[in-house]
Amino acid sequence: MRGFIILLSLLLIFKLSIAQPGQRSHIAGGKASSSHADIDNLNNVAYDIFLSEPDSARKIAENALLLSQKSNYSLGMGRSFYNIGLIYWSQSYYTISLFYLNSATNYLSLSHPMELSDCFNALGRTYADLGNYKQALVELNRSLSLAGNDTTRIAEVHSQRSYVYFAEKNYDKAIVTAQYALKLNLSVDATGNVAVLYARLGGIYRCKKNYRAALDYDDVAYDLSKKTFNKRLRAKMYVEYALINNELHKYDLAISYAKKGASLADSIGVVDAEAGAYNAMVKSYELKNDLQGALAYQKKYTAMNDSISASARLKTVKLIQNYYALNSKLEGIKLMEANDIENKAKIKAQTRLILILSVSLLVLISLLFVTFYLYKQKKILSSKLGIQHNALLDQKQLIEIQTADLQSVNGLKDKLLAVIGHDLRTPVANMSNIVEMFNDGYLNESEVGDLMKEIAPIIKGAELTLSNLTEWAGSQIKGRNVNSTNVDIFLLGVEMEQTFTHHLQLKNIEFVNQAYAGQSVLADENHIKVILRNLVSNAIKFTDNKGNIKLSTKIEGNSIVVSVTDTGKGMNRSEIEKLFSINTHFSHSGTSGERGTGIGLLLCKELVELNGGKLSVKSVVGKGSTFYFNLPLMGAYA
Repeated sequence: MRGFIILLSLLLIFKLSIAQPGQRSHIAGGKASSSHADIDNLNNVAYDIFLSEPDSARKIAENALLLSQKSNYSLGMGRSFYNIGLIYWSQSYYTISLFYLNSATNYLSLSHPMELSDCFNALGRTYADLGNYKQALVELNRSLSLAGNDTTRIAEVHSQRSYVYFAEKNYDKAIVTAQYALKLNLSVDATGNVAVLYARLGGIYRCKKNYRAALDYDDVAYDLSKKTFNKRLRAKMYVEYALINNELHKYDLAISYAKKGASLADSIGVVDAEAGAYNAMVKSYELKNDLQGALAYQKKYTAMNDSISASARLKTVKLIQNYYALNSKLEGIKLMEANDIENKAKIKAQTRLILILSVSLLVLISLLFVTFYLYKQKKILSSKLGIQHNALLDQKQLIEIQTADLQSVNGLKDKLLAVIGHDLRTPVANMSNIVEMFNDGYLNESEVGDLMKEIAPIIKGAELTLSNLTEWAGSQIKGRNVNSTNVDIFLLGVEMEQTFTHHLQLKNIEFVNQAYAGQSVLADENHIKVILRNLVSNAIKFTDNKGNIKLSTKIEGNSIVVSVTDTGKGMNRSEIEKLFSINTHFSHSGTSGERGTGIGLLLCKELVELNGGKLSVKSVVGKGSTFYFNLPLMGAYA
């Protein structure tokens, strides 16, 4: 009787185990359907905001991509890749954009022709921006073949074609194509696209030297830019007006338009339009034979290009980091899914085997030992899964720590850029004001000379700030190499005295070089120059008039200790503790109001340590400070 009851119970368990997979499939199907809707919503949001908030849009699209990967949702993955590609295109990262857009085509099938048409259209525009016009037309033809009767998409394809023909200088074909696209956009009341096409036609006619037609189209584009609140287009129209008036020899009018364009572009952060305005003004002043005016705006144009290049480098580093982080997450999901499938298969197989062995137990009691063995195997597998789970938790904690570190470094970067931007704005503004006042006749050459002598220390401080920033940024991005040579500290001290002669004379400070002549250290000469330049500059900044600064050396074992001592204001213990920390560094104003960023001492500390030494400081409030560091002597002296 007992055997019959056991057999009945085992058969019931077996039946439930068979029924459960179907039930689980039904439940999973419901969750997947809901997940697909959530993914589609995320992609819609990312597309709506990618032009105004590209960084936020990219995070949303990446999250949609990860969710699509987990749920094996092909359309979601295709749209996510497409959105990420559009975002990188809007930020001018065309090569990375091509990678994501081509990835999107692998997931968007012909069952979704409109999405696939949009993707090929984006590929065509990106290839055109990269100068590959032949491939751009191939992609646009693919987009057109999928657009069907959708007037908006057909208009967009022809608009991009006109852009390609314009870039190829096939102006007649560009005009015909742009006018056809204009007609289609007018039929669907796409005012924003209509404004862009009028501006493009104006640019084409300008290149054809038909300035009357160009101005007619530009006037319509300008009015529509105001109607649609498109400040970016309006800034570019001002630049276009400046270029046309240069061709018409109306240089003063061209300068007026270029200044309006530069001002508007600066207010909304459109750097390429601002740079174009400066370039137009350079040409206007050159054609007027006003070489001073041309030189002034050439400097602004060069500074703008340098700023764009520096920003591009920083953004490129961040872009590469984002790409590898996303790729790592995708690979992690694939690996986890593979492991999950494998583990589920093992558990399912073992569960069935245990049930079969349990039923067979009534017939052959000897199989009990086999069942027990399999049970132990299951426990071992569960233990392994637990270990893997703990490893995943550890990895998550590590990622959170790294994220906090990255946020800290990014915060420091923002702080440094803000301070440096403020410090550099003053000398540049002073120089600009002097030039403008001289040009307007308010200052003569003698007064300009006097003013230039007064702001020379500020310019020199800005130069040191830029030098420190370049050195520090280079170390953060590419790392450092140490080229050790025979370095004479005494000779470097002579060079420092010559470098800061004007600063020393302004504050009547005596510089005393007590370094041992002829005693050499093994170090990178450029690094030591940067260190001494920063230490001597700081000493001058915090030393009152008629003070003194002393450079000295002394031998300790196989090392030489280099010190820079001043009779300045000094520091308390709390300030000293903050000097060399990347998170708590600070900077005071000098005795004459000099400003600094605080990056100089951080750079000095890094360079000293790279050359095998250690930077330290002794200071007494009101009496002065001594910064000292040790370096290895050359083998002969050691």
